[in-house]
Order: sequence, then structure tokens, then C-alpha cells
Amino acid sequence: MKNICVLVSGGGTNLQAILDAQSRGEVRGGRVSCVISSKEGAYALERAANAGVKTRVIPRKEYADVAAYTKAVTEALLEEKADLVVYAGFMTILDEQIVKAFPYKMMNVHPALIPSFCGKGFYGLHVHEAVLQSGVKLTGATVHFVTEVCDGGPIILQKAVAVKNGDTPETLQRRVMEQAEWELLPKAVSLFCEDKIKVENGRAVVEEQL
Repeated sequence: MKNICVLVSGGGTNLQAILDAQSRGEVRGGRVSCVISSKEGAYALERAANAGVKTRVIPRKEYADVAAYTKAVTEALLEEKADLVVYAGFMTILDEQIVKAFPYKMMNVHPALIPSFCGKGFYGLHVHEAVLQSGVKLTGATVHFVTEVCDGGPIILQKAVAVKNGDTPETLQRRVMEQAEWELLPKAVSLFCEDKIKVENGRAVVEEQL
């Protein structure tokens, strides 16, 4: 049984999607063993506690720079014996130390179809604002491995979501979460825990999409 450690900063809706899938028996070969927050009072911590999951808080503001903070988070994950690290609304930048410690063992969900609308500055509502401004008719979500390149790691799963007339960034964000993010992330987590994802030549090969 693999240990899944989830990094959070806020409300934890993607964490909840994983916990709900786990309770339905849809996460095979692993379990959420620890939730680590970058700040006190994040609602995600309450979600974890309600599910009986261990929580830790490593406040970003207590560390002088990215390197010191990354070292603290990496050491905590090693202490927790993390087999998989999931970024679930974790809004703090970490450096290459953590990538070296957990190569192809960290995944993130991005609210767009990578390689569109991704990279530095594309997070939260900014992504959906850019999507609407561009006039594209399809957006969606992508689960990818975390590497040194922002949003540049091997793509594991993607799902398209329609952009509708009259959408606001907020309505589009909600639809992408409900129709794509909350479905894809638990699937990707289960696939990893079942050893059904391999990285070959920089690309993620999924043995069997659920």
C-alpha cells in the first residue's frame, strides 16, 4: 500500500475529490497518509482531519527563502515515507531539491489543456481569464508529473471541457473542476499506486486508463 502525501494551501477541493474516491474504493494500491499545508488555518486541514488523515503545517512565512522552505517540505515528506506526492492547490513554489528527491513521484492537476495556458503566472482564475480572452471553444484539465519546468512535466491524463457563451472565469473554473479536475486527479493517483504509469523518453505512458 503506497503512502500518498498531499500538499495544500487552501480549501482543498481536489484533496476532497481524492478522499471521496478513496472512500468509494476507487483509489487502489494506496491511501492518503498525510496532508501538509503551507499555512495555518487552511480548510484542507479540516477536510483531512474529518477523514482521519494525519496533518502537518509547514508555514512558508517562517522560512527565509525557497531553498530553505523546499528543504523543510522535502524532509517532512521523507519522514512520512511518501511514495507519491500530490499537489492539490499548493500555491508555494519549491525548487529542484524536491524533484530530485521524488523523481516522477509528484503530480499536479492544472486547469487547462497543457501545453496551452500554462507556465509561470497561469494559476487559479488567471488561467480561465486567459482562456476566455483567447476565444477557444474547449479548455479542460491536465494531470502531469512535476519537474523542474513549471507545468512542463510528462502528461498523465487530460480531459476537455466546453467553453460556453456567457461564461465568466468563475463559472468556467467551477465547470472545469467538476467535470475534469475532480475526476482526473483521483484516477491518476490510483493509476500511479497500481504501477500503471511509466515514463519513457520524457513521456508518461498509461498502461490502462480507467
